[in-house]
Amino acid sequence: MPVIDVTELTKRHGGRTVLDGITLSVEEGEIFGILGPNGAGKTTMVEIIEGLHTADSGSVRVLGLDPAADGRRLKQHIGVQLQHTDLPDHLKVWEALDLYASFYERPRDWRELLEEWGLAELRNTRFAKLSGGQQQRLDIALALVGAPRVAFLDELTTGLDPQARRATWELIEQVRASGVTVVLVSHFMDEVEELCDRVAVVDRGRIVALDTPAGLIDGVDAEHAMRFRLASDASDEPLVAVRSLPGVASVQRSGAVVTVSGRGDFATGVTSLLAREHVLVSDLRIETRTLDDAFVALTGRDFDV
Repeated sequence: MPVIDVTELTKRHGGRTVLDGITLSVEEGEIFGILGPNGAGKTTMVEIIEGLHTADSGSVRVLGLDPAADGRRLKQHIGVQLQHTDLPDHLKVWEALDLYASFYERPRDWRELLEEWGLAELRNTRFAKLSGGQQQRLDIALALVGAPRVAFLDELTTGLDPQARRATWELIEQVRASGVTVVLVSHFMDEVEELCDRVAVVDRGRIVALDTPAGLIDGVDAEHAMRFRLASDASDEPLVAVRSLPGVASVQRSGAVVTVSGRGDFATGVTSLLAREHVLVSDLRIETRTLDDAFVALTGRDFDV
């Protein structure tokens, strides 16, 4: 049985369809990513799965429980890190963790979380005095203090510097290794590529793609380029043959630098042809397709539109 099972989920608000027949499943032990432009419906979908809102139709099961009917039981087994958490300004870090631990029947030792998330030296710091990154780390620790089987993390590393982001990724891998299934809502493409086993792309209330990050990238039919340098006296004759290769859209030469644009795996054909023709090249670079390319191809817009 999947840890999360969603079937034909719909939600309307103010006469607008926010979710339109969402169906997905999350397996135990996965890090499952959710991507979508602002207003795509991803936050509403996740909040229904968490039991914070109810759907108009469709079914949701988390750990075999209906979040709408069994919310009290379910909350003992999930952890939620919201994008914005407002705690009383005067509350100290250790007090917040101790308070949240009291909500659960079998919580983790919050002192361990202080160490894991780099909060030990801040244990007596009041919430209002924490930086944005420090508040973010506290939010994640609060989501894990109940020893959840499923953790929902929304914009996990917003506000963290690059070093802290990568340290957080390592900790999330440890969280998964401990048996926790992670649902990650993020707008950082590198984060999703690094962490997620599978990704659902949500747009206009529908799932427009669901695959591994590599699968999404491989499915992109976007034009990309390769560049290399010929000897300055090399002729254009080999380039004529390059233009006729499958997938090649254009070949341009500026001095010794050649740019070949195309779709699919055209670069393999180009390098093979040049080798057969004994054409020596240098500074060969291939622009790889990215998750950003896949996202734009699937939704027709950049992430923040």
